[in-house]
Amino acid sequence: MAKKILAAVLIGGISLSALKAQENATLSLSVKEAEKYAIEHNYLMKNAELDVKKAEATKWYAISTMLPQVNGTLDYTNYLGYELNLMGMPIAMKNTSNLTIQASIAVSGAQVVSARLGKLAKEMAETNHQKKEQEVKAQVKTVYFSILAMEKTAGLLAESVENLEKLQEQAQNAVNVGVSEQTSADQLSVQVSSLHNTVNSTKRSIEMLYNSLRLLLGTSADASIVLTEQIDDIFNVENIDKLLNDNFLPSKNLDYQLLEKNVELTKRQLNINEWAYGPTLSAFYQYRKKLQTTDFDMNPPQVVGLQLNIPIFSSGNKYAKVSEAKCTYKAALNTMEMMSDQMKIQDKQLRFNLRSNMENYETQRKNIEVSQRVFNNISNKFAQGYASSMDVTNSNMNLITAQSNYIRATLELITAQIELEMLLNK
Repeated sequence: MAKKILAAVLIGGISLSALKAQENATLSLSVKEAEKYAIEHNYLMKNAELDVKKAEATKWYAISTMLPQVNGTLDYTNYLGYELNLMGMPIAMKNTSNLTIQASIAVSGAQVVSARLGKLAKEMAETNHQKKEQEVKAQVKTVYFSILAMEKTAGLLAESVENLEKLQEQAQNAVNVGVSEQTSADQLSVQVSSLHNTVNSTKRSIEMLYNSLRLLLGTSADASIVLTEQIDDIFNVENIDKLLNDNFLPSKNLDYQLLEKNVELTKRQLNINEWAYGPTLSAFYQYRKKLQTTDFDMNPPQVVGLQLNIPIFSSGNKYAKVSEAKCTYKAALNTMEMMSDQMKIQDKQLRFNLRSNMENYETQRKNIEVSQRVFNNISNKFAQGYASSMDVTNSNMNLITAQSNYIRATLELITAQIELEMLLNK
């Protein structure tokens, strides 16, 4: 027994250690791998999957109402020795026991439409699941690229700090030998400290973005994530050109598909209200087995029945419901037409934004190259005594601004690309 307990403890300890190691394992993810992981573990995606299952159950519930229903009843009655007095003749009441099985079915036009309504509800849940998947992928891609952009920003700032520290050291050496003033070295020292603060702030922003990515991926707060791709590896201008050449079809957009199904849903609801004028046909079959019989049992062992229920007058109740459903259906049609026009305008705007961001990206890419050359030139002149510390500070600030503008332009371009991809359902 002691050996069994020890073995169980060891196995439990090993399992716990394995689980802990799994939780602390590093996730190395590309963009596509991060999207796939989020689809499998994101809590919103799990709820969307449950909505599909709920819609499937609702559909079969509607269908089951038109299928035969079978119920069984077993009863027993004991009169406790009671005697019935019939014209002065005492008649003992015998105990009774019966087994009754009854099968019934009822069908109406409204039930048929409701069953089709359940199928439509499932289709809507599946489309909504696709839309949620599209949104999660877009969010993961946006955060992924934002992290890469911020990490690249941090790297560029670190390079600027390193360059300024070298220039500060040169300036301090010049002060020490008496060929320069202390204010020149102090100005560079202040600039270095300011850049250090900017680097630290950028690192905190990166950690916040990683936390956002953890939420999207559905991982623990302590999960370690490593991004295996860089912006330069996944950023492709040719994909943008190809995207701009794709035509917009409203029927491919998931929001429009949901709206189409909503129109069909309101039409089915109108049909249900119209079928309120229709008849309902029901039938039943009953079998009774007498386990204990009495002398005066007149109940037949088998019974079959049919019933046709025809509504005649409802004081305008059904008419009001039908009128209300018609208005809802027409409003849904108007909304779908309006949505189609809005999406066509949105398509033009998103293409305009993408082209504009593409042009700005090219401009900022060239600007950062020019600013880098200017900074290198000023740094060389400063080392030779032909430029002041103020010139170095200004050129460094211009370089940092150019770097920030380049990163911002890259993110804006990627965001514009993702928005158009979502509209086109790419």
